Amino acid sequence: MSKLSIIMPCYNNEGNIPITRSELELNETKFDIDIEYILVNDGSKDKTLNQLLLWKENDPLKIKVVNLSGNFGSLNAILAGIHYASGDCLAILAADLQDPPELLTEMVKHWKNGIKLVLANRTDRDDPFGQKIFSKIYHYCVQKFALKDIPEGGFNLVLFDKQLKDELLKMNEKNTNIFYLLSWMQFPYVSIPYTRKRREIGKSQWTTSKKIKLFVDSFVAFSFFPIRLISITGVSLGLISLVYGLFIIFAKLFGIITIQGWSTLMVVILFVSSFQMLALGIIGEYIWRNLDETRKRPNFIIDKVY
Repeated sequence: MSKLSIIMPCYNNEGNIPITRSELELNETKFDIDIEYILVNDGSKDKTLNQLLLWKENDPLKIKVVNLSGNFGSLNAILAGIHYASGDCLAILAADLQDPPELLTEMVKHWKNGIKLVLANRTDRDDPFGQKIFSKIYHYCVQKFALKDIPEGGFNLVLFDKQLKDELLKMNEKNTNIFYLLSWMQFPYVSIPYTRKRREIGKSQWTTSKKIKLFVDSFVAFSFFPIRLISITGVSLGLISLVYGLFIIFAKLFGIITIQGWSTLMVVILFVSSFQMLALGIIGEYIWRNLDETRKRPNFIIDKVY
């Protein structure tokens, strides 16, 4: 019988684990496939690891607990789980039940019908207004400028074939987005719409700084648009400067300009200087990621596997 590996990254999810466990156990009989759980503790500061080990004690043959040496981030924790998954297909599920586990039943059916990538895309989310706006802007920009063939609203719940797993591990990329890498492979996929639930227990560890890093990583890893924008802006500024320079020469020759404008000069200098600093920052992001790739540091370090 085929096997599904459910990978769950956990960071300070002590209160969520028992409820998530109950929900998954309720749905297991509907999957019509063998299940294994890869539970990754991403350096939690609370008793998340204890809860994961209690879960394993209850069903030791079905569960692997991977304990990382520290907090390497959700996407790297997922990558660690993928390394230890042995299933014919794999699913990535959040530990806070914002993505409903019951969707896995339909996703498995699509996989059995030969679909190697199944996405559950968010058509709406029960989150504060500010988070909704940020999410919409982020996914719109990614779809517009980086990966055009992704569903609107984004996705965090995915199921994919072991062939995609093997390709993902061969890439071994840093500072990237695993979900978008799966989409980048361009395998035909099925998308299942759903409304993302509000987190009921605990506080989300997905901080603003982590969101900004993901935003930058998604563009640098999958799009040359920022670099191309610098080039286009540079050419545009050059043409404007040429026209302005010709105007100054013409005005000087015919006595239109008698006194040089200090204000105009300062505006031009500040504008061009700001663009140069922004351009250097964008180029620096690309260069930093190249450096990070060449150093060959691991994406995560494992303390112990139970």
